Amino acid sequence: MANQKKVQKRKVKVDPHGQVHIRATFNNIIISVTNTEGQVISWSSAGKMGFRGSKKNTPYAAQVAVLDCGKTAFDGGLRKVDVFVKGPGSGRDSAIRNLQTVGLEVLTITDTTPLPHNGCRPPKRRRV
Repeated sequence: MANQKKVQKRKVKVDPHGQVHIRATFNNIIISVTNTEGQVISWSSAGKMGFRGSKKNTPYAAQVAVLDCGKTAFDGGLRKVDVFVKGPGSGRDSAIRNLQTVGLEVLTITDTTPLPHNGCRPPKRRRV
């Protein structure tokens, strides 16, 4: 244990313009704030904020995660963002709406959800 090297945290350059990547799945929501090169400035998720189980995919959990992540980025000097949303989750809209309450100006919103060109066969229908 004595010969372990100290890992120094990488310094990320924060520009006034950046990107927000929102990954909204059925089970969780993950928000990453990056600069224009794609280096992560700050990130947060509903699980990181203490939500467990089915509460992680609620719009309120997305709101709390965005406020935590956005405040860190805003304090670092980020002002204007392009938003990239991926996934079918329920917290997409509230996440984008709460970026503006933090003080970040949303310039564009792009949906990057992958769509199959009739790829894999879907699972059989659920019987309840």
